[in-house]
Amino acid sequence: MSSEQNKVDLSIVVPVKNEAQLIASFIESVTNQCLSMDVTFELLIVNDGSTDDTLAELLLLQTQFPNLVIINLSRNFGKEIALTAGLDYCSGKAVIPMDADFQDPPELIPDLFKQLHQGFDVVLARRSDRRSDAVSKRFFAKVFHWVFKKISETEIEADAGDYRILTERVVQVIRNMPERTRFMKGILSWPGFKTSEVFYQRPVRAKGNSKLSFSHLVKVGLDGLFSFSTAPLRFWTYLGIVLALSSILYMLFTIVKTIVWGIDVPGYASLLTFVLLIGGVNLIGIGILGEYVGRIFLEVKNRPLYVVESVLKSNSKSKNQNTYSANDG
Repeated sequence: MSSEQNKVDLSIVVPVKNEAQLIASFIESVTNQCLSMDVTFELLIVNDGSTDDTLAELLLLQTQFPNLVIINLSRNFGKEIALTAGLDYCSGKAVIPMDADFQDPPELIPDLFKQLHQGFDVVLARRSDRRSDAVSKRFFAKVFHWVFKKISETEIEADAGDYRILTERVVQVIRNMPERTRFMKGILSWPGFKTSEVFYQRPVRAKGNSKLSFSHLVKVGLDGLFSFSTAPLRFWTYLGIVLALSSILYMLFTIVKTIVWGIDVPGYASLLTFVLLIGGVNLIGIGILGEYVGRIFLEVKNRPLYVVESVLKSNSKSKNQNTYSANDG
């Protein structure tokens, strides 16, 4: 954590991986927006194990943009962890996490900052619609938010991602959330506080392709459901009770049927179907339980969330319990 005299008015935190094509224009655009606001600011770029020329490009840009801070991770840890590293190292009184692909438009930064100073602790950048997304992505996003709202006590905002502005006290709450499996959309929403919204039209990606595959989005969705709710476990408890009661009723029906009408030849197909159904239900229940046990396993190991290879900023020494610097030996 930075001392009070070293704090800036605004920190922009951006995790990147293989964004060499976009990074120069992005940094220039964000810097111009911040300069237009007449505030002290820092732009923290977290290099999450890029394998292209992203780091080399950042080092060149640092000579041109003195407010640029490079947090270089030792390998790829994933976007959620990279964003966590940026939030740990930032020193702003207000913080904006965002992506570098221009789908989080830098032009919105002044509006977010202005809204924050009207008595809010969080101002969301919320999409006015999802027309730029594929139909399948819109469908699964709608289903996910509906399910999450039903089973979780933490409310996450539909049509809003990580792009938002947070006051320092909200960021401090997030820093005190050390879980290994990090669903950042839920983590950013969990602290609560007084919240406002700014609506915008999400543009298409400027260059290159998205790093988020469908399978990755499914994984993130499952992480969100399992990290913020125990409802899946309760569901299988309820299902077990229903199946047990159904079995008792069926047993009573069979006894009465045998007494009244005598013994008939049992149906092989129906018996096999019932056995396969129970077996499938058991396997799914064990799988759900395994998801929670796996997360417990990750938590109890208590490894650092990330490893920082270098922080390319003069007089930057901030670290906390979630990090380990390779230079510490």
